[in-house]
Formats: sequence, structure tokens, C-alpha cells
Amino acid sequence: MNDHPASRTFTFTIEQNGDVALVRCAGRLVAGTTERFYTEIRSVIPQTRTIVLDFADVTHLDSTGIGTLVRLYVSAKSAGAALGLVNTGKSVRQLLGVTHLLTILESIGQNHIRMG
Repeated sequence: MNDHPASRTFTFTIEQNGDVALVRCAGRLVAGTTERFYTEIRSVIPQTRTIVLDFADVTHLDSTGIGTLVRLYVSAKSAGAALGLVNTGKSVRQLLGVTHLLTILESIGQNHIRMG
């Protein structure tokens, strides 16, 4: 079992390109890592039409992470913006599939929205 602090770390960078924000995420989106993520992504929603979360390097997601994605989706939708998800790994994809969030959040990538 890998319980080193680095294994619990979640990092992200926000790249703004016009009215599209690309958020590159890495690590574990779990309890204790979600509030800063939510707050910072929420703050770019007013200037953005599309927010794309790139989960290529996200290794784990728990119920708190799922709740955060739902909160961001609702916040974006309420503001007239779109929130999408691309490059999900197998375990994250399976979890989001079970919760039926995958079909909602992957529409950005399937519709070939340009990310920069």
C-alpha cells in the first residue's frame, strides 16, 4: 500500500485560451484535495464558455472528488458555460461510468471542442 504524502497529492494548472480554460490535473482527487480545486475552477467560470478538465494524469477519484465534479458541472451550467472531461484513465472512467457522469462530462471531447 502506497501511503506516502506524494501519493495523496492533487495538482492542477489552468491554461486560459480565449473563452476556453484547459485544466490539466494530476494525482488523486479525493477528500482533502477538492476544496482548492473547486474554488479556483469556480473562479474562472465567469470569464469562460468552456472548461475542459484533462484527467490524463489523475490516478484516483473518490466520492468527494465525484461530488466536486458535480458541483463544478452545476456551477458552469448555471453560468451558461460547459464543463467537460477528456483523457480519463481506466479506473476513473469505470467509476464515472457507474455514476452515469461519464456520458455527461465527456461530451466536450466527443464534440471535438478545440482546447488551444
